[in-house]
Amino acid sequence: MVKINIDGKDLEANEGSTVLEVARENNIDIPTLCYHPELTPSGDCRLCLVELVKGNRSRLVGSCLYPVEPGLVVKTNTERVKEDRKMVMQLLLSITPGSELLQSLGKKLGVEKVEFPIDKNPCILCGLCVKVCKEVVGVEALGFAQRGTKRVVTTPFGEPSSTCIACGSCVFICPVNCIKMEDKNGYRTIPNWGVKLKLANCSKCGKPIAPERQLEYIRKKAKLPPDSLTVCPSCK
Repeated sequence: MVKINIDGKDLEANEGSTVLEVARENNIDIPTLCYHPELTPSGDCRLCLVELVKGNRSRLVGSCLYPVEPGLVVKTNTERVKEDRKMVMQLLLSITPGSELLQSLGKKLGVEKVEFPIDKNPCILCGLCVKVCKEVVGVEALGFAQRGTKRVVTTPFGEPSSTCIACGSCVFICPVNCIKMEDKNGYRTIPNWGVKLKLANCSKCGKPIAPERQLEYIRKKAKLPPDSLTVCPSCK
């Protein structure tokens, strides 16, 4: 355990924890968009900025990446922190102005208007879909392509994905709901990745369970027999 101070509170933290983890364990609010506790932090959204104070000097760091250390002094709500978060929020709103989550978070952070040109891109490039596909699902069907203002999340070479199992994890985790998924006429489609997969039906009631490719993947990973996963949860 190490002792740190956040916003004037003396706290004990597990060695190896990040500032964000300790803050959340102690009900200290730090906004995030690209962070999820089950995924590797990347600091892409920069909303979790906090101010570290050492002597007469201070600096801003991403709290989701910064590990705690003995004697660390952290301030989460200084004017410097608030102004930088408002700037980041303006940039995000200029990219995806239609997101209700971003609008709500912007109001909470005090953003009254956006000073930057509006781009209207549905994706904020938080990278959560890429990480969940790789670290949780394990198929690596998604990745980043190009750089700068042309950077996008896409499938390899921008072609319809042959590895995507249409599990919907990317849809579930996207904070701005820019990834769409639909089950219709016996198929599941995710147009963002050019995926259309046949749904397997329950052997008892006939209702769709999940894409056949997804069930095959689970059987292989879990070493289940071929006749498993043929019944929907309602019929079990």
